[in-house]
Amino acid sequence: MTVRSGVDVFLKHVAVYQGQRLALVTNQAAITHTYTPSRQALLRAGFPIVKLLSPEHGLDTIGEDGKPMRNGIDALTGLPISSLYGDKLQPTADDLADVDTVIVDLPDVGCRFYTYLWTLTQVMEASTSHQKPLILLDRPNPLSGRLDLAEGPLLDEAHCSSFIGRWRMPLRHSCTFGELAMCWRQERLPALALTVVRVEGWQRDQFATDWQPSFVPTSPAMISAEAALLYPGLGLLEATNLSEGRGTPTPFRVAGAPWLDAGKLVAMFNEIGLPGVVARAVTFVPQSIKYAGQLCQGLMFHVLHQQDFRPVLMGLLFIKLVYDTHFGYFNWSCYPTHVNPTGKRHMDKLLGIPNAEELFRQPLPEFTKTLHSLLRCEAWMDNMKPYLFY
Repeated sequence: MTVRSGVDVFLKHVAVYQGQRLALVTNQAAITHTYTPSRQALLRAGFPIVKLLSPEHGLDTIGEDGKPMRNGIDALTGLPISSLYGDKLQPTADDLADVDTVIVDLPDVGCRFYTYLWTLTQVMEASTSHQKPLILLDRPNPLSGRLDLAEGPLLDEAHCSSFIGRWRMPLRHSCTFGELAMCWRQERLPALALTVVRVEGWQRDQFATDWQPSFVPTSPAMISAEAALLYPGLGLLEATNLSEGRGTPTPFRVAGAPWLDAGKLVAMFNEIGLPGVVARAVTFVPQSIKYAGQLCQGLMFHVLHQQDFRPVLMGLLFIKLVYDTHFGYFNWSCYPTHVNPTGKRHMDKLLGIPNAEELFRQPLPEFTKTLHSLLRCEAWMDNMKPYLFY
């Protein structure tokens, strides 16, 4: 059965919204099943959209990671764009004053520190505050909806809440935006008038490659389904002086540095025998960000079996191997962004637990045991069961 995202289903109901003024929170990666941008398809169908709101990376999804985006005019539709990653993260009263209903159609990559998720929560809060109904056009999770593949840690809200993780949830969450929104409406925003337009034809055990013939890049470095699958693990390298492949043709699929002993690490990593993944030695030259213009020795990770692969476990073990074998070269790094200008405590924010760097001081056997406990998500699975749509 062909998968139809929420926007495909919503297009059939245009008559209901005639006479209303709609604001659409979206970007270029939000498409119909025929790869038409959602905003264009909705306007062609007759939906009275009066403005667009865009998340990090901008409406065109090409803005540099962590850089503020400006308001503008959409070249495709001529509609005004209000940025939700510039001088504000949440729609203001002025943004919503001439709007009757807010619609959200954003892609996701199934990872807590990907910021589109937290833009959704900001829009939910604003819609509640300004008493605007919210319609969420749901989309499949490209990492599947298998809750047994969810990976922690669960976010410590008291110490690690930020725009790359505001609320308590695991790092790989295995849910759709619609399911998360229904949970948060129930637990945090009961006054929100929320409607979720569900996906049709998607099964929870399906990954992006099972239902989407061609992956649509969701941001400058999220350019393939395999990158999305590796991202919950290799995204953690932002907090280190290892390149995560930004500025190369294969971001979030390679990792390395000019000083890395790639051959040694490949042997060590593959000897661990993590399910579903192998590594091989490569060289690469980033054109931007870390080590721009420098030859890096690194590893490329190949996911062989999506159904068995656990990216967070992989990423943490890889960092641990580098930490143990490259004393004097490996360091923790700040990662300045628009929402965290100093870039400090970035690993705490990514992992969602305080003093995260201290974990790596443990001997490898103890570290591995700690991870198996830290990454468990039974409580999350139990909490989300009442809100699952698929």
